[in-house]
Amino acid sequence: MEIWRTQAELRQLDDLRSGRPLVLVPTMGALHEGHLSLVRLGLSTGPVVVSIFVNPAQFGPGEDIASYPRDLQRDLDLLSSLQVAGVFSPDVSEMYSAPDGVSIRPGRRAAGLCGERRPEHFAGVLTVVAKLFGVVKPDVAIFGRKDAQQCLVIDQMVQDLFLPVRLWDGPTVREADGLAMSSRNRYLDPDQRRRAGCLYAALESARRLLEQGERDSSKLGRAMRGALVAADELEYAEVRTVPELERIADVKGRILLAVAAKVGPARLIDNMVLDIQTDQVAESHLLGR
Repeated sequence: MEIWRTQAELRQLDDLRSGRPLVLVPTMGALHEGHLSLVRLGLSTGPVVVSIFVNPAQFGPGEDIASYPRDLQRDLDLLSSLQVAGVFSPDVSEMYSAPDGVSIRPGRRAAGLCGERRPEHFAGVLTVVAKLFGVVKPDVAIFGRKDAQQCLVIDQMVQDLFLPVRLWDGPTVREADGLAMSSRNRYLDPDQRRRAGCLYAALESARRLLEQGERDSSKLGRAMRGALVAADELEYAEVRTVPELERIADVKGRILLAVAAKVGPARLIDNMVLDIQTDQVAESHLLGR
């Protein structure tokens, strides 16, 4: 497994372009089974490059960039058994040569949800993803479905800027009680970890109502909010359309059930992507294949 620290070293990737798609799995490290599942999905298609970079541009004032978990050697050990082609782990100076450089403004899909609470977040995400696409030049990039709004904001950038990369979303990987795997779960003490299960319980409560025939988004939102009482602070519990993330009154077609809450020191998000037909509710993907 190669380890690249600079853009110049990435020229070795030319040797991997042998007829199969080159796959990029962008991460901020602190890897868990959710990340590894994205790597395995990529390996079924072609050689995989994993990026590990804690991107300062997507953290706002007072957020957890200083405490965000970092353990590069552990991450490399986890990846070494998966036969990835290599890991790109640059320094900040390699990705941001000047503090006043070019950045990318997100489109309409960044409005609301996490974009409302973190107004500069998606500009930072899009800027670093565009940089990674530029230096790695992947044919396919894979992101986790747990970060649903992020996936759809990146998808809009790829479409609007005509970037030559296909986007895939990998299913959310969950703990036994349903809690979505996240690097920030490490912040939780045992009591907080137990209470964090309320996010998945909120999504399940709305899904059950949908399966019983409920199609009023306001009632679904109330059910989700009611299940989040164990959280320390509720940020949102909403129903949005996919892919445009618009509010909807009468639920139909592909939708996103989305929740965000703070439990202890951790800000946690979760979602379900569902396809709602007249008499059927089925899980769905976010991005085209």
